[in-house]
Amino acid sequence: MEVQTLILGAGAAGLMCAAHAGPGVLVVDHAKSPGEKIRISGGGRCNFTNMGVEPERFLSANPHFAKSALHRYTQWDFLGLVQAHGIAWHEKTLGQLFCDGKATQIVDMLRAEMAGAELWLGTEVGEVTHDGTRFRVMLTRAGQRVEVKAKSLVLATGGLSIPKMGATGLAYRIAQQFGHALVPTRPGLVPFTFTGTPLDRLKALAGVATPARVTCGGTAFDEALLFTHRGLSGPAILQISSYWAEGDSVTLDLDPGGQLLNALKAARKAEGRKAPLTHLAQHLPQRLAAAILPEDAPPRLADCGDAVLNRIVEGCRDWTMTPAGTEGYRTAEVTLGGIDTDGLSSKTMESRHVPGLYAIGEAVDVTGWLGGYNFQWAWSSGWAAGQAIAARL
Repeated sequence: MEVQTLILGAGAAGLMCAAHAGPGVLVVDHAKSPGEKIRISGGGRCNFTNMGVEPERFLSANPHFAKSALHRYTQWDFLGLVQAHGIAWHEKTLGQLFCDGKATQIVDMLRAEMAGAELWLGTEVGEVTHDGTRFRVMLTRAGQRVEVKAKSLVLATGGLSIPKMGATGLAYRIAQQFGHALVPTRPGLVPFTFTGTPLDRLKALAGVATPARVTCGGTAFDEALLFTHRGLSGPAILQISSYWAEGDSVTLDLDPGGQLLNALKAARKAEGRKAPLTHLAQHLPQRLAAAILPEDAPPRLADCGDAVLNRIVEGCRDWTMTPAGTEGYRTAEVTLGGIDTDGLSSKTMESRHVPGLYAIGEAVDVTGWLGGYNFQWAWSSGWAAGQAIAARL
């Protein structure tokens, strides 16, 4: 069987590429349904992009690589596509855009856009070779082995995150086979785990959520923090995890607005007969406030001098601890690292080593922040590759 373009992976990037790559496209995936990460994202409503997409919100060994694709196919372009398909949407905090209805609307939209392409699901990829003019890929579908020849081959199988959904290192293996280097991979947008005494302190607060500023290595995020039985999670932790390396400490500031000290002083003057915990619990969840309050704090706020109030606030603003690790790829939303961008064209996503070979989406060493950024990279990189392939037909 011969096609113009064979796309490995029916996720966000692969489907987007198929919609723009012109005629003669075959998309294959070992999953039973296309766009599985789209389907489960955003609580089933798909955080499909972000109003604030900027290259600075993406991590890569080459921070400039993503600029071309992101600038040529923007969040506004994808939003226009969503609106053209009549999909209702809404904006949440920090510019995050979600479907009003189900995330499967985005999958259906992409399927409609790639109407001329063929999609094979439940298909395993075997040997991949290149004879100098075409790629030859051995596929197994419904127990039958089929050799597919293609002028262009697109690696869109994602990274290693969420293996229960079938994540593999297939794109990395094929890229290396054709001479591409890999940037070491690790889980990104992932909860932290702790052991020993730090974990005991955190476990006592499991289930408590609060706004916080989380800092690591000079980078900080102001978002929600969640205490868990294994350590720390929530958007602020997921964000900072992409900037964390083994052995690094993280600092939690549970008074990110810096207003707690003044609030306690005002309460001491106005309602000094009440207990310090009563006032502290107006600013923090009750269990968290109780854990922070010094054991030797006076029973009445009126009896708390400035030194005591400073101790209380310091207990909120400087929790510095070192995670034992993360929950790993099992719960990581993305994979950091991947196919080294030095071997790819930033304009077309085409290999600099093998003409006709492309790599897009999460398989590439480009990782966005939490909040729709990684989907936007999938749309932008998939579009860039699809445009380049179609231009050659």
